Amino acid sequence: MRSARAIGLFTVLFLVATNAFVRTVPADDIAERAHKLHFSSIVLDTHADTTQRLLDGKFDIGTRHPDGHIDIPRMREGGLNAQFFSIWMLGTITGAPAVQKSLDQIDAVRTMVRTHSQDMMLAVTAADVRRAREQGKIAVLMGMEGGHMIASDLSVLRMYSALGVRYMTLTHFFNNEWGDSSTDKPAHNGLTDFGKDVVREMNRVGMLVDISHVSDKTFYDALEVSKAPLIASHSSSRALDDHPRNMTDEMIKALAAKGGVIQINYERSYLSQEYNEAFKKNAGDISRMEEKYKKECGDNMDCELKMQTQFVQQLVAEGKLPHVSWERIIDHIDHAVKLVGADHVGLGSDFDGADMPDGMEDCSKLPKITEALLRKGYSESDIRKILGENTLRVMEQAEKVSSEMQSQR
Repeated sequence: MRSARAIGLFTVLFLVATNAFVRTVPADDIAERAHKLHFSSIVLDTHADTTQRLLDGKFDIGTRHPDGHIDIPRMREGGLNAQFFSIWMLGTITGAPAVQKSLDQIDAVRTMVRTHSQDMMLAVTAADVRRAREQGKIAVLMGMEGGHMIASDLSVLRMYSALGVRYMTLTHFFNNEWGDSSTDKPAHNGLTDFGKDVVREMNRVGMLVDISHVSDKTFYDALEVSKAPLIASHSSSRALDDHPRNMTDEMIKALAAKGGVIQINYERSYLSQEYNEAFKKNAGDISRMEEKYKKECGDNMDCELKMQTQFVQQLVAEGKLPHVSWERIIDHIDHAVKLVGADHVGLGSDFDGADMPDGMEDCSKLPKITEALLRKGYSESDIRKILGENTLRVMEQAEKVSSEMQSQR
């Protein structure tokens, strides 16, 4: 009996000691694995509106800022080593003024790279992005957000391509002269014949066709015409949040079937149905604010974005808008992966142009995504694809289509 008690006591003590040990060390090594994985990967974000800040003339991306979402110190901290900077303006600016403002923004991005050449490198191909990574630099790419900026002129499109623009979102908030937007009344039943020519010319010059913001019919028209895979540079899932700029499951499947990628948007209203509905209820307030934005900001779009962000934050503080957790990003990624596989999902934050969810206040928080996916059981290979490799693959495919088309002439 005494021997049995001794064995029993020993067992209890062993279990207690083992339990104590488990409580004092990490339950697993996922956090460490996630850190290594994230900072050894190409982390490529397909959409940020930081360009608007560059136009200020006072904004130095090389300095850490207390506001906004992107600067070099925070990019380094978050492992963000490849970024598409958006060339954007309101859809009401068209023709020659739109072209001039586009050129001003392209010049601002290229000047930023020259000024910070120790940290940044202009990238126009997938190989350039990989080369920048090897050199420890941030790859800077450009995407044009809205086809109205080509002024219905294919020669202007070719000029943008020659200057380094590597994708174009076919429409923005409003319809343009040749394509329907998701947030405007249909005027063309998708793409006009000229709109289809735009897609063909984008294929020829190697620009990715971006269908974020377009109407569903415009999406299917572009999908049918394009010889290269398409991207949705900053869209999320309509099944989880019925926002018109999000994609239905059927659209995501069709995009993937042609080799394309949906890059998940972090904007609260694209992530949460509850937030989206509450936002709509306050749309009257926001509409009234727009006039105030114009009076106080003039043509300074960065000023307008800041005022809008402050207004939204005020609505959240007043309880008119619910909080949205950054984990909703993971929900949208996971939904798309379950639909079409990890080869067709990427990241398109909308940094510096949208209101971020709680916990994803800026690009320094990006490692959370890698860790969350690892904890959900995603393989390291699939996570690398989502972080950037999928977008690089699509770029390579677009480059191949371009080469083939040009060789045929």
